[in-house]
Amino acid sequence: MEYIRIGKVVNTFGLKGELKIEVHTDFVEERFRKGQILSIDSPEGFQEVTVLRKREHKGFLLVTLKDMEDINLVEKFKGYWVYISKGRIHELPAGQYYFFELKGCSVYDQNNFIGTVRNVEDGFQTILRIDTGEKEILVPYVDAFVKGVDVSNKRIDVSLIEGFL
Repeated sequence: MEYIRIGKVVNTFGLKGELKIEVHTDFVEERFRKGQILSIDSPEGFQEVTVLRKREHKGFLLVTLKDMEDINLVEKFKGYWVYISKGRIHELPAGQYYFFELKGCSVYDQNNFIGTVRNVEDGFQTILRIDTGEKEILVPYVDAFVKGVDVSNKRIDVSLIEGFL
């Protein structure tokens, strides 16, 4: 089964088993809704858990898991990543892509291969981190540079200006 990382357990909160999660998804309401099945990656492997409830607190998400409403039952998850199975994600509108779909794509500038997307970084602006084999370049994921995306063929066409390479 394939998974998508959606958050990290940074701590517990209170005595009633809430997990303090640093969120890594734009779809918080869907990913952490009541009844959603999540997977937590631990040394023992992926453990499936079910969301009982969630709430926001100081920039973090506090999540209570079904049948784990005690701090002693959830402390073991501190520091571990939270995932959702790829089979549980929804389809995006045309022209929008999940970051995992862009990773590994071959990047071409005017049909000349320039490298492979190693990572997609999100902050003020989405950035493609491309490994050219000689160095790594950062390309903003904006219409001015990204001219076409074909995730089924793992190809991204760009138009770069002088200085990128």
